[in-house]
Amino acid sequence: MSGHDLDRAAWQEVVSRAVAEDMPGGDPTGAAVGSRPARASLVARDAGTVCGLAGAQEVLDQVASRLGTGRARAGLSCADGDRVLPGQVLAVLSGPADTLLAAERTLLNLVTHLSGVATATAALVAEVEGTGATVRDTRKTLPGLRALEKYAVRCGGGRNHRMSLSDAVLVKDNHVAALGGVRPAVAAARSLAATWPDGPLSVEVEVDDLAELDEALGAGADLVLVDNMPLAQVAEAVRRARAAGARVEASGGIRPGRAAEVAATGVDFIAVGAITHSAPALDIGLDWELVQPVG
Repeated sequence: MSGHDLDRAAWQEVVSRAVAEDMPGGDPTGAAVGSRPARASLVARDAGTVCGLAGAQEVLDQVASRLGTGRARAGLSCADGDRVLPGQVLAVLSGPADTLLAAERTLLNLVTHLSGVATATAALVAEVEGTGATVRDTRKTLPGLRALEKYAVRCGGGRNHRMSLSDAVLVKDNHVAALGGVRPAVAAARSLAATWPDGPLSVEVEVDDLAELDEALGAGADLVLVDNMPLAQVAEAVRRARAAGARVEASGGIRPGRAAEVAATGVDFIAVGAITHSAPALDIGLDWELVQPVG
């Protein structure tokens, strides 16, 4: 188990849905192989930051329970958040062949995806190291996978923004449009945030230019989100926000190669939706040992 606070209930729920989806009527191909003892190694094909191993045993257990096959064991050789190299063995799975065969795709789907999120996050975190800026995720996650994807962000060294709409107030462009301007939108948000049942909540305001920034600061925003601003304007936004006692988050097309220059403006946070919604899967495979032939 890693130290990144895995949401065990969320993992169990996701695995339950995935297993039900993958074998609603059992696994006839695996059943043909039978329950003879087998071993397989989970191996990294590319370098990256691994994530999802902490839930490997859950996958094996739920598959065995659903199919009524024997229990298999996941022996981990590294932990979520570890940097891994090509050819490195991440875990050795052992147990009945039919259990391992049925669990293979669900396990690989989750581990490769979550490791991709962790790897993408780690690349940005490394790029901004020493600047004082923190890489954060967004709510641009796959439905049903938010808790696990945000766990993967933490494994990659990033931090989570809101887990849900309930966690904080973020006044965006459509909220401003609905209320006719930045000031009335922020005023309404601040009034509600102060009396919210689980509050008081902080108020973050998205702005597109320096004029909107000044409105947001004048209305008492705690944090301003500067979206797709030129770097010179981001730096000026930081200067004005500091003078008003507010913090600054930058967003908008920030990918590896650009994060460092954005961080150099002095922003407190860099919000990157791509680390969850567009992270490529890390190439990880399951290498089987030869199962004893029949007869």
